[in-house]
Amino acid sequence: MFKRILLPTDGSELAQRAVLAGIGFAKELGAEVIGMTVVPKFHTFTYKAEMVEETQQEYALHSAQRADQYLAAIGEAASRAGVPCSTEKAVSDDPYQMIISTAHDRHCDLIVMGSHGRRGVKGVLLGSETQKVLVHSSVPVLVYR
Repeated sequence: MFKRILLPTDGSELAQRAVLAGIGFAKELGAEVIGMTVVPKFHTFTYKAEMVEETQQEYALHSAQRADQYLAAIGEAASRAGVPCSTEKAVSDDPYQMIISTAHDRHCDLIVMGSHGRRGVKGVLLGSETQKVLVHSSVPVLVYR
């Protein structure tokens, strides 16, 4: 059935629960998982407080550290469950596009993600990343609520 499952995360509580559910599902199926996170690009003009308060170098360092923490948590959970796991991080202002392209590039046959993350006002105005993945992906998506 499913052999390679993509587990995108933004570090939110719901995304973390979706990751754990995806790992459990992968264990039942004997599948491997690929954990991924997408770091937004640095912008001088932004509504995100962390970008306003930091230099580009500081932002890059801190966002890379956060991404590494998210991916390490996926790796540790997969290891505890005995599920083969690899991880990937990307930098993009369009996480849904990176999720879809990673699923294709890594030959995933399922994407498991939370029903919503922490996208704030932008998520309300433009739609959640999950919704965009659902609309644009040719790879099946399992939405965890």
